[in-house]
Amino acid sequence: MASNLQAQHETQSGVYTFSSRPRAVPNRTKYRQTDPLLNEEQSSYGNIMYDRRVVRGNTYAQHILPITSQPDPVEFLKQQEARRRAMSRKRLKEQFGPKTPEPLEGRKNIDLQTEMYLEELSDRIEEVSVECQTDMFLDKPDTPLFIPAKTGRDAATQIEEGELFDFDVEVQPVLQVLVGKTIEQALLEVLEEEELANLRAQQQTFKEIRDAELVEVQRLEERERRLRVEKENRIKQQKAVLEKEKETADKIAARAFAQQYLSDLLPSVYSNLRDCGYFYDPVQRGKPKFLPWLMQEVSNALEQKYVARTVLDMLIQDVTNQRFEAFQVQE
Repeated sequence: MASNLQAQHETQSGVYTFSSRPRAVPNRTKYRQTDPLLNEEQSSYGNIMYDRRVVRGNTYAQHILPITSQPDPVEFLKQQEARRRAMSRKRLKEQFGPKTPEPLEGRKNIDLQTEMYLEELSDRIEEVSVECQTDMFLDKPDTPLFIPAKTGRDAATQIEEGELFDFDVEVQPVLQVLVGKTIEQALLEVLEEEELANLRAQQQTFKEIRDAELVEVQRLEERERRLRVEKENRIKQQKAVLEKEKETADKIAARAFAQQYLSDLLPSVYSNLRDCGYFYDPVQRGKPKFLPWLMQEVSNALEQKYVARTVLDMLIQDVTNQRFEAFQVQE
């Protein structure tokens, strides 16, 4: 192969030859490569049995044309033209035809020919039917029954009359015992069932009496609790009334004692406070401090008036000067 040629040269005799450098057989990958653009070095085969150009399997069933037969050019052109028209129709159908919706889960779409004219399938593989005759099946015969071979010697015993027991006579004691035990067991079971029924009835009666007693006990306990709560509430109310009455009596006694004690104390206290100078006329006491403040306020008001008049005179003088300058400019 041209890609694997490492050296090309011509010998001195003029014959064209080529040679390639020896190389080791590459390891075959575990999985088949799906990339069609693999280079020739990666797709080379070390074993001829893995080469796609080598035919494998039986060859007697292949349809081999004779070497001398050549395809008809006209038929070959017709096939190419039909294949080209089919491909063009398929492309137009895929491009402009209606799209089939996606199938539901668990189903698949199948291609069907719904055109008015059927399309010839040119890539159909030729099929040939071959028949062969086989012999009829014969029924298998039945398997014979297996009978083991007889081994040992035969033995016999002679029984005279009266040697065996009389069943009707000798079975009576056994039957009486069985019947008696059965009846006795049945009577015991019946008595036991009656006793169990009586016990269940007594238990039910006792349960009803106990439930009634429990209900009565709960009613009495609830009544006792209500009475106790009511008694506690009444005691608390009575204590609150007594405390309130005692507090009211104390307040009345304190008020009467205070009125009686202060009836003679108030005139003497007021006279002593008046003599000590706590009760005085604020106008008379504040006269020496009032006149200086009044004089200060009057002087401040006069000063503000003087400042305002001075500012007004300055404004009037400025306006007069501006008018005078304007008249001079106009003249």
